[in-house]
Amino acid sequence: MKKKKIKDLLIGSNNAGKVREIKQLLPKNINVYSIIDYKVRSPKETGKTFLQNSYIKSKYFSKKTGKICLADDSGLEIDILNKRPGIFSARWGGKNNNFNQAINRVFKELNKVDKNWKKKRIKARFICALTIYGPKVKKIHAIGKIEGRISIKKIGKNGFGYDPIFIPNGEKITFGQMKFKNKFKIDHRAKAFTKLKKFL
Repeated sequence: MKKKKIKDLLIGSNNAGKVREIKQLLPKNINVYSIIDYKVRSPKETGKTFLQNSYIKSKYFSKKTGKICLADDSGLEIDILNKRPGIFSARWGGKNNNFNQAINRVFKELNKVDKNWKKKRIKARFICALTIYGPKVKKIHAIGKIEGRISIKKIGKNGFGYDPIFIPNGEKITFGQMKFKNKFKIDHRAKAFTKLKKFL
């Protein structure tokens, strides 16, 4: 495994936005497949950490398709909310993963904790855990993080998920406002991928 690099890779996610971002990060010489094309439903995420959930998904999709699978589990931690939504980030959007609904819930929860939160710096971070699992491949893990703060309102239409309310440290705009190529230089997913590059 150390010498033999992966040539075919299945992206284990039914989130089209996430699939698009992962494809951009993968080397061009890899044949990329998406679980969306197989119409396989995602498994229940019963893990207690991002890493456990990424492993559950990669193993499940690999078993279903017979392919080496890369699965991502990622989310937003907000310190003042005791690191919620965390592993429940997507689930805050309801059954349809509606992130407008999820963002509205973030603001609602912040108002519950501190009605003056908009006047303060609300520390947060994005975390991405990646797992590669499949035939003849021992599980490979990587984690990436980026620190930042919560925007007082939703700004920007780029990216997906909570991107419009997250401002990374050192920046004045949200991920939702950033150009794709600029976001990819610094975000949590890119940091996790950097650790996996020797296998790809």
